[in-house]
Amino acid sequence: MTIPTDTGGFQQLLNWADSFGRILAFGIEGTGSYGATLTSFLRRSGHKVVEAGRPDRRLRRMNGKSDTLDAENAARAVLAGYATATPKSADGGAEMIRQLKVAHDQAVEQRSGAMVTMKAMLVHAPDSLRRETAGKTQISLARHLAALRPQRLEAPEDALRHLLRTLAKRWQYLNAEAKELTQMIGELVERTAPQLLEPFGIGVDTAAEILVVVGDNPGRIKSEAALAKLAGIAPVPTGSSMTSGRHRINHGGHRQLNAAIYRTVIVRMRFHQPTIAYVTRRTAEGKTKREIIRCLKRYVIREVYHLIRPAPRALPQAS
Repeated sequence: MTIPTDTGGFQQLLNWADSFGRILAFGIEGTGSYGATLTSFLRRSGHKVVEAGRPDRRLRRMNGKSDTLDAENAARAVLAGYATATPKSADGGAEMIRQLKVAHDQAVEQRSGAMVTMKAMLVHAPDSLRRETAGKTQISLARHLAALRPQRLEAPEDALRHLLRTLAKRWQYLNAEAKELTQMIGELVERTAPQLLEPFGIGVDTAAEILVVVGDNPGRIKSEAALAKLAGIAPVPTGSSMTSGRHRINHGGHRQLNAAIYRTVIVRMRFHQPTIAYVTRRTAEGKTKREIIRCLKRYVIREVYHLIRPAPRALPQAS
């Protein structure tokens, strides 16, 4: 069955599924991208939705690939219990933060690109202009170059001044945009999960990254170990009969959240006295700095899990 990806098509799919009896769950591939609207519709209709990941590559090579086969594989994965991940609800503050962060991160990236290009082109500038801009901070440099008033366009030097002025004004615009978005993200974080800002070393950026990964339904993350795996912090066993008990670092997971937790650990190692004492003790035990950082990252993610997990519901009292 093929349906259009709009509300009418989603209702048609739901009516078709209802005709077979009681619906256990819907398995959808890409609940956070192309399947997001269908996921939202089904959740609003009261149905369970499960994230059906990409099929095993070996099976895909053996059986081939098509939309029909992908749909069947998604349904079979849910029925067999292989697909169990609950998708993010994307209906609250965490989704708002995610959307603003997309614009913020792009503005920061383009701002950095504009500054790199500006400094690279300054190499070709006349000696007088290079002396005027030497040693300036980024803000001062952009302000100075944005104030250039080239009149003519008769030589390469004139074109260069136009270029530098354009790049400087672009940098100023992107810088103002990034600051405005940062302020809005900070307000949303304080409104959505102010408790995340209380621990030492966790700022607005880190808290925002945590909320983006966790989503608006943190109950979908069942344990602290699951959150650690989601962040790429849980070690992966690599032992065999000859190398029992060995592990390696997990290179999967959400890399941005992993980096945010790493920054928190580095800040604590420099300024947080209990963490400094812990590093000293573990170093005396023979642990390397990398091993200590891995342990600290796991401690931080455990602390984060207890801050974001939903409060347990109170049991009704017997009358």
